[in-house]
Amino acid sequence: MFDSLLIANRGEIARRVIRSARALGIRTVAVHSEADAGALHVRDADEAVAIGGPRPADSYLNAVAILAAAATTGAQAVHPGYGFLSENPGFARAVEDAGLIWVGPSAESIAAVGDKISARNLMAAIGVPVLGGSEEPLKDAGEALAAAQVIGYPVIVKASAGGGGIGMRIAADDAALGTAFEATRGQAERFFGDGGILVERYLPDARHVEVQILGLADGRVVALGERECSVQRRYQKVVEESPSPAVDDALRARMLTAAVRAGESIGYRSAGTVECLVSDGDFVFLEMNARLQVEHPVTELVTGIDLVAAQLRIAAGAEPGFDPDAVVADGHAIELRVYAEDPKRFLPSPGTIAEWVEPAGEGIRVDAGYTCGDEVTPFYDPLLAKLSVWGPDRDAAVARGQDAVAAFRIAGPKTNLPFLAEVLAHESFRSGAYTARLVDQMRA
Repeated sequence: MFDSLLIANRGEIARRVIRSARALGIRTVAVHSEADAGALHVRDADEAVAIGGPRPADSYLNAVAILAAAATTGAQAVHPGYGFLSENPGFARAVEDAGLIWVGPSAESIAAVGDKISARNLMAAIGVPVLGGSEEPLKDAGEALAAAQVIGYPVIVKASAGGGGIGMRIAADDAALGTAFEATRGQAERFFGDGGILVERYLPDARHVEVQILGLADGRVVALGERECSVQRRYQKVVEESPSPAVDDALRARMLTAAVRAGESIGYRSAGTVECLVSDGDFVFLEMNARLQVEHPVTELVTGIDLVAAQLRIAAGAEPGFDPDAVVADGHAIELRVYAEDPKRFLPSPGTIAEWVEPAGEGIRVDAGYTCGDEVTPFYDPLLAKLSVWGPDRDAAVARGQDAVAAFRIAGPKTNLPFLAEVLAHESFRSGAYTARLVDQMRA
C-alpha cells in the first residue's frame, strides 16, 4: 500500500476519500482554491496546498497545479473523486507519467466510454442491449432529422461528450428537434469543448437504474448490485435507492451480467457504473461512468463494502478487502442529496451557513462538505451534503429518511430539504411505482 494520497477534489467527496485513506493509515493531501481555503476538506487533511483562484478552471481543473502539489508534498497517489478531472484520460495519463499511482480506471478505459456514441457502439458490439440511436456524431440539424425519422419520435438529443445531465433535450417532432439540436450543440461546445451530438429514442416512462461494478487488481470485474436513480431534476439525480423497486431477481441477474461484460470488454479496474434505462420489464444501456459515483453510499450501506477503501487497495495492486464471491445485499438504503438551492425552482442559493444541525442515529449517515459558518459560493455545484439512510426494508428506510430530513436543520442559504420531504411523502415514491418523470409530475 502507498503511504500518501493527494485528493484532487473538494467538498464532501474529498472528505469521504480522506476518511477511508486515514483508516488505512495513508497520509492525505488536500488541494484547494482560494475560495476553499477554510473548507472542511482542507481542515480534515494532513496537509493542504493552494492551487489557484476560485474558478474551477484556475484550480480543480488545473492539472499542472495539482501535479505540482503532489510533487511538493511527496504524495504517491492521486484520487480524483467525481466530477472535475475524474474522467479526463489525459489527466489520468499525466498522473501516471509523473510516476504517481492513479486511483481509478486506466486512461484507455476512461477514453473508451467517455464518448457516448463510442460507448453505445461498443456495448452493442458485445451484445449489451442499447437504444435505437445515431451511430456517428451528427453534423447538422438535417442529419438529426434524418436520424429521427429512422428512430421514431420522441427522441432525446444529447451532447456526445456530456455528463451530469448537461446538454440533453427532448424533441417530439421535427420543429422541436431542430431547435433542440442547435441549443444542445451550443451548450456542448461551451461546457465540453466538443460539439458532437447524438439522437436516441426517448422512453418517456422509463426508470434510470445503474449497476455498480468494481474492477479488481487481478483483472476480474464484479457487480455489487443496482441503484434506482429516477428522482431527477434537470436530468440530475437527487434521490437514489438500492435495491431498485422496479427490478426483480431475473432482471437483476441480466443487468448485472451485462454490466460485468461491459467492464470486462475494456479491461476495467476500480469503481465504475453502468447506467441503464428500465422499461416494460427490460433494460437498455444508457452510458458508463468511469469513476466513483456520487450515490455510492447506498451500495456501501446495503453491502457493507467500503468502495473507496477498495479503490485504494486495488490501485495498490492488493485484494479489495472483501470476498468478491460472497457479496450479499442486506436491507434497503436511500440517499438524499441536500443542495443549497431554491426548493421550488431548483436555482442555486449561495450564502453563509448560519445554522447546521445534522440528524444522527441508527441507520443514518451524513457525508457533508459544509458546516455552520461556512460560505457557499457560486463557483461550484451547490451540493451541501448527502443524507443516506438504511432500513431492514424499503418502508423502514423511507420512514427513517423522513425523520432524518425533518431533523436536518440548515439556516442561511435556501435548501431543498422541503423538496426532499415532499418526495419521500409522495404517493408514487412511497409505492415505488415512479419513473424519471416524477419531479416533472410533482411540479406540473
